[in-house]
Amino acid sequence: MRILVTGGAGFIGSHTCLVLLEKGYEIVVIDSYVNSNNKSLERVIDILKSADQTVKFNIKVINLDIRDQKKLDQLFCDSHNLRTPFNAVIHFAGLKSVKDSLIDPLLYWDVNVNGSINLLRVMNKYNCRTIVFSSSATVYGIFNNEPLKENTSINPINTYGQTKAAVEQFLTDIYSSNPEEWKIVNLRYFNPIGAHESGMIGESPLGIPNNIFPFITQVAVGKRDKLTIFGDNWPTLDGTCIRDYIHVMDLAEGHISALEFLLENKNQIINLNLGTGHGKSVLELVKTFEQVNNIKIPIEFSGRRRGDYASVVADNSLAISCLNWYPKRCLEDMCKDGWKWQSLNPQGYN
Repeated sequence: MRILVTGGAGFIGSHTCLVLLEKGYEIVVIDSYVNSNNKSLERVIDILKSADQTVKFNIKVINLDIRDQKKLDQLFCDSHNLRTPFNAVIHFAGLKSVKDSLIDPLLYWDVNVNGSINLLRVMNKYNCRTIVFSSSATVYGIFNNEPLKENTSINPINTYGQTKAAVEQFLTDIYSSNPEEWKIVNLRYFNPIGAHESGMIGESPLGIPNNIFPFITQVAVGKRDKLTIFGDNWPTLDGTCIRDYIHVMDLAEGHISALEFLLENKNQIINLNLGTGHGKSVLELVKTFEQVNNIKIPIEFSGRRRGDYASVVADNSLAISCLNWYPKRCLEDMCKDGWKWQSLNPQGYN
């Protein structure tokens, strides 16, 4: 099986590429490196070599922006001419900062939506009609402290979520236009944290992080003085927000399970939540990190952020039943592995 991975040098993409190669898939990775680093995939190869020198793996990495339809077309054309067509696409490529999306919506709609349209147009042209799409729990619009099911209403409150919802709708329209040919799964992530257990690959944000865990690890490594927690008066047991944190390796394995589900089953489109189904508060996350790694994290409380919710937790029962997948790693594993990555790589991949 030959798989195209867009945005494969990023945090989730690189971990997924590792699992794909471990399972014997041939992969081609395209990435623009706007918010990633090509060293991540070099580290993926190093991990594989260190595990087994006799293992053979096939990976090709290309610097390519999915908005460049001409180069995308050439990539698929070359594969077709070499009689090595792509069997499927795992589509990670896109921008992911909620804050930045509100500042520059033109850029986010161009990259996330226009880029996806370019990709699907070329896929359709070359008869590659199986795709795993990297979506987000930000597409949901109602949070009432109950675990979110896939049929929860779609009504995102920020530009980033709107672009993800737009691509999901676009994929629904694509499927409806030709249901005999397309196989599509939209994976709605909750809060991926942690790193590969080797400490060789992990989350390496460029500039200010987009989520809480890199802030914690950067405080632990001395890059920041303290962690700011937004709100201590939420209607939760300790007053801080509750989120569904999932280990990035569990998430990566979920992608391979989703891919194999599509390849082995009839044509369909399906939305699946990828989370643990268990919520942890921000303070629980911090305290677990401190206990597991024997490190004190100075904190300060600030006011609530506009658009935040008290609790966002996945109902992951559909993913478990469909994919024969379940999250195996606990919060302690996430904190231990995430700190190993940061402590061994205080400047990330730089």
